[in-house]
Amino acid sequence: MTIERYIPSEIEQRWYKHWMEQKLFAPSMDTSADPFCIVIPPPNVTGSLHMGHAWDSAIQDILIRWERMRGKNTLWIPGMDHSGIALQWMVERNLRERGQTKEELGREKFLAEAWAFKEASHDTIFEQLSRMGVSCDWSRERFTLDEGLSRAVRRVFVYLYREGLIYRGDRMVNWCPRCMTALSDLEVNYKEHDSFMYHFRYPMHEEEGYVAIATTRPETMLGDGAVAVHPDDQRYTDKVGKIVMLPLVDRLIPIIADQHPDPEVGSGAVKITAAHDPDDFEVAKRHDVPLIFIMEEDGRMSDHLPERYRNQDRFVARERVIEDLDRLGLVDRVERHVHQVGHCSRCDTVLEPRVSLQWFADMKAMAQASVEAVREKRIEILPEFQEKIFYEWMNNIRDWCVSRQLWWGHRIPAWYCRACGEIVVSEEDVTACTACGSSDLDMETDVLDTWFSSGLWPFSTMGWPDATEDLKIFYPTSVLVTGYDILFFWVARMAMLGIKFLEEIPFHQVLLHGLLRDQNGEKMSKTKGNGIDPLEMIEIYGADALRFTLASGTVLGRDMVLQEATIEGHRNFINKIWNATRFTLGYRDKLGDPKSLDDVTPGLFDGWVLGRLERVAGEANAYLEQRRFNEAAYALYHFVWHELCDWYVEIVKPLLNGERGEDPQAAAYATLHVVLDASLKLLHPIMPFVTEELWQRLPGASGSIMVQPYPAGGNGARHADQMAQAGRIIEVVQTVRTVRGESGVRPRQPVDVVLAAPRAALRELVERERLIVCTLADIGELTLAESFAKQEGYGHGVGDGFEVFLSLAGAIDVQQERTRICRELARTEQKIEMLAAKLENKNFIAKAPGEVVEKNRQELSALRTQLEKLNEGLSQLPAG
Repeated sequence: MTIERYIPSEIEQRWYKHWMEQKLFAPSMDTSADPFCIVIPPPNVTGSLHMGHAWDSAIQDILIRWERMRGKNTLWIPGMDHSGIALQWMVERNLRERGQTKEELGREKFLAEAWAFKEASHDTIFEQLSRMGVSCDWSRERFTLDEGLSRAVRRVFVYLYREGLIYRGDRMVNWCPRCMTALSDLEVNYKEHDSFMYHFRYPMHEEEGYVAIATTRPETMLGDGAVAVHPDDQRYTDKVGKIVMLPLVDRLIPIIADQHPDPEVGSGAVKITAAHDPDDFEVAKRHDVPLIFIMEEDGRMSDHLPERYRNQDRFVARERVIEDLDRLGLVDRVERHVHQVGHCSRCDTVLEPRVSLQWFADMKAMAQASVEAVREKRIEILPEFQEKIFYEWMNNIRDWCVSRQLWWGHRIPAWYCRACGEIVVSEEDVTACTACGSSDLDMETDVLDTWFSSGLWPFSTMGWPDATEDLKIFYPTSVLVTGYDILFFWVARMAMLGIKFLEEIPFHQVLLHGLLRDQNGEKMSKTKGNGIDPLEMIEIYGADALRFTLASGTVLGRDMVLQEATIEGHRNFINKIWNATRFTLGYRDKLGDPKSLDDVTPGLFDGWVLGRLERVAGEANAYLEQRRFNEAAYALYHFVWHELCDWYVEIVKPLLNGERGEDPQAAAYATLHVVLDASLKLLHPIMPFVTEELWQRLPGASGSIMVQPYPAGGNGARHADQMAQAGRIIEVVQTVRTVRGESGVRPRQPVDVVLAAPRAALRELVERERLIVCTLADIGELTLAESFAKQEGYGHGVGDGFEVFLSLAGAIDVQQERTRICRELARTEQKIEMLAAKLENKNFIAKAPGEVVEKNRQELSALRTQLEKLNEGLSQLPAG
C-alpha cells in the first residue's frame, strides 16, 4: 500500500470537518471519569487573530487532547469577548469613512452596526481557530454579550452594589480625549517620550522670594491648588502655611506639608493639581485642596481660564504657558527628560489623568480570599515566581473603575429618577422609582468595562446563575492558559469574583507564557511590522508544523523567539514521519497485516526500539504533567526523527527484505507497526492532523486517533539488556561514520574496517550483528580483532572499549585530501595564533567581561584539539 506526498491543505480541513460532524470535541459526560476543563481566554471579536492567540490555543489544545486520550471527561469551552472600546472604535472608524458619526446614527442603529461587525469578525475568528485544529466543544460557544452572560453580569453588579462594594463617585481615572471614555490600566500603552522637564518659579505672596517647582505638563499649572513640601524638609520649615501667587491666573495657593514630596528630588517642592494628577488627588483629599478642572473631556482647555488659553488644545496651551512664564522671567530652567507616557491602546492618543464621576468596585474586600487561595496552592500559578508579582498587585490593589463612556457593552443596570434623584439599581428593567413611584426615569448611559464580564467567564460560560450540570461537573476548571501580562487584569479578577460568587476557586492551575519576539529579540507587533501571521504560516507549512513550533518553544514565563525557519524545520519533521509511514505501508502488499508482538520473537534492535519507545512515552507524560511543553516536544522529536527514522527504519530494511529469514522479518515488521502506531498517538496532541491522517492508514485503525488511549510508557526495564547491547552497536557505527567524515571518505563509498576490541563479548556481539553494522556504516570488509597496530594509511577512531581502523587506500583521493587538510591546518594555526595573542594581552584580560574571556579560552582549547585531529589525519594518509 502506498500513500501520496504530504500536502497539509488537503487533509487538515477535511479532518476538522470530520471531527466536528462526529461530535468528537464534546465531553463524554461520564461522571465516573475525572473531569478536565478549560475555558478559552476569549479573543476580542474585532478582526483576525495574531500569533499570540495561536500560541494560547496550541497549548490549550495539547492539554485537552492529551487528557482526552487519557480517558478524562474533557471540556474546552470556546467563546469571544465583545471587546468594548476596541470594537466601538473600529465601528466608529468605519462610520467616519462613510462620512457619519455615531451621534448622527443614534444609539440603537449604532448598536446594530456593532452587532453586524461582531458577526463578521466572529466568523473570521472561528475559521482561524478551526485552522489551528482546536478541539473546543463549539456547541457550548459563548459570547460575553449573549443573553445568559448578560444576566450573570447584572446579577453580580446588583449584588455588589447592594453590599456596598460598587459605588458611584468622583475618582481619578485614565481618560482618553479621543475616545471620550475612562480606561482600565490594561488599556493603557506606555511609550517612552524624549521631552522636557520644566522648572518654574512661583513667587511668594507679600514677601520676597519664590518656590521652585518642576513639571513635564506645564499646562496643568493653571489648575494648581497648592504647593506641597515634605514636613522634614528644613528648607521649607518657615514657609509651610504661607501663600504663593500662581502665575498667569493670579490665584493665591497655600504651601502645605505632606509625606508625598521627596526632598531628594529637585527643589523638594511639588505642585498639586488635584483634578489632573493621581498622586496630587490623594494629597488633595488629605488637605482639602480644591479640584480645579482646567481641561474638558475632549482635551481642550476650559472656558473659565484666561482668554489666551480658552478652548485651546492642551498641547497648544502648553506652549503658550511656557512662552508666558518665560516672558515673566519665571522659567528657572528647562532640561531634557525621558519618561513613560500613557497612550490609549486603541487610538494611540496621549491620555490625561482626570477626576471623573464614575462607577467603581471596591476590590480590597475580595482580594484577600484570592491571595489565600494562591498561598495555600489551591490555585497554582506557574511559573512560581509570578506568585510574588500576584501578591504585590493584590496587596496594593485599588478600587476598579468599572464604567465606560461607550455605547457597545453591558449597559450599567442603574436608573436615575428625575422626580426625586433616587438611583435604582436592579437586575430587571425598572419602570417606576422604588422611592417615589415616579416613572420619569433615565437609564445609565455608561457601559461596564469589558473586564467585568470576562471576570465572570469561568462560571458564566457554564450557565451561572443557574445551577447547571456543567457547573456541577466542570467547575472549578482545571487549567487557565494566558500571557503573564494579564495576570492581574484578568486572572486575579476571575479569582476574586469566582470565590465571591461560587465560594470556590475558578481554576486549579494558571499557566503563564511570555511574549513572542522576533530573531532580533524585539516584541512582535503589527505597528513594528515584525509579526508573523499564523494563517500565512498554516497556508505555507501546515497547522501541525506551526503547533509543534509553538509547543517546542514554550517555557512557562519566558518569551519565545519565533522564526519562520523554525516552522519550516518542523514541516521537515512531519515529512520525516510521513515518509516513515509510507515506508512501512509499502510492505503491506508483500507481507500483509503484521502479526501481534505476542506471536513473534523480537530481535536485538526490535527490543531496543520498544524499550526506547516505552521510555519516551513515560517522559512525554511526565513533561506534560509538569507543563514542560518544550521538553515533551523535544523528547518526541528526538525519538521519532533520530531513533525511529534514522536508526530503526534503516536497521530493519535488510530484515524486512528477508535477508535474515522469516522470523526476524516478521518480528521487525510487527515491531515497526507497533512503534509507528504509538509514535503517532504520542504526537497527536501536538500535531493532530497529520497523525490522524497517517494513523487511519495503519492496519486495524478504527474510530479516531483522538479517542485512542495515550501510551502510558515506563522505564523500559524489560528491554534493558537489548537497549544496552544495541547501544554498543550504534556506538560502533557512529565511530566508523565519524572517522569516515574526518578522513574525507565519500558517502556510500565502501571502506574496509578493522574493529579492535580486547573484550570477546563485544566482538561476538558485532559478529552477530555484522549485517547491520556493515550496512549502516558502508563497510566493505569488516575484520574483528583483539588488537591492531596503528599504521599509515588507516583512519583511526576510539570508542568505549574498542578502536576502529579504516583502510583509506583506494577509498579517498589522497592528494586531494592532503591538500584539504593542509589548507585547514593553516587556517586553524592562524586562528590559534590570533586568539593566543589576544589572551596574552593583559589589557584585554583586565577590561573584558569574565564570560567573554572564558569564551575565548574555550574557543582556543577547541581549536587546539581540532589541530591535533588534523595532524593525526594527515599522518594517517597513505603514502603517495
